[in-house]
Amino acid sequence: MPVGVIANVLSVVLGGLAGSLIGGRLPDSMKKTLTTIFGICAFGMGISSVILMKNMPAVIFAVIVGTLIGCLLNLDKLVRKGTESVFRRLHMAQVEDPDLMIIAIVLFCVSGTGIYGSLVSGMTGDHSILLSKSILDFFTAMIFACRLKKSVMLIGIPQLVIFCLLFYGSRLILPLASDAMIADFKACGGFILLATGLSIMKIKEIPIINMVPAMLLVMPVSSLWMRMM
Repeated sequence: MPVGVIANVLSVVLGGLAGSLIGGRLPDSMKKTLTTIFGICAFGMGISSVILMKNMPAVIFAVIVGTLIGCLLNLDKLVRKGTESVFRRLHMAQVEDPDLMIIAIVLFCVSGTGIYGSLVSGMTGDHSILLSKSILDFFTAMIFACRLKKSVMLIGIPQLVIFCLLFYGSRLILPLASDAMIADFKACGGFILLATGLSIMKIKEIPIINMVPAMLLVMPVSSLWMRMM
């Protein structure tokens, strides 16, 4: 049973609900400070993941080529349209900050920790990674919900789908992955978290969704690199 996945999704939903209820009582200056602090936290999480990298050329290649593929497919625009379509169907008001909503979707649904935790949870039954992430995600969702209101709760839907697919498909993936490949995978997720942090802090606007294909490429590229060396 995907206990860790369920806990992580519930943390986002409940955190989003709590943030939407108390967000209106917080002054704008505090919301802005909290958003900046989370950008710093995302940046720190990214650094901690990148330093795990074993095969730098492979990871860099995957990030660059994966991002190029994302740009060619215009994934960022497609996700934005899909998000807007969902809100229209649910008869909800337009999101106050669409860019922040995209950042939240990436952070909760395709972070290296979440994907890796889902794989480990499905393969070994060890839910500790996702349970630890759930604690952080609860407070993170609260911060986002101060700006995005109850729309944050909807992120639990794609998160549940993605993590469950990884959980049940992990038996096919992890046996083929070495420790070095997993480390490179987490490092690739770290680069995305770094970009996320920069976007949250408004230092540099980056179409983060376009970077996601890199996470599909990094393990095969890492494996090929090690065979060539």
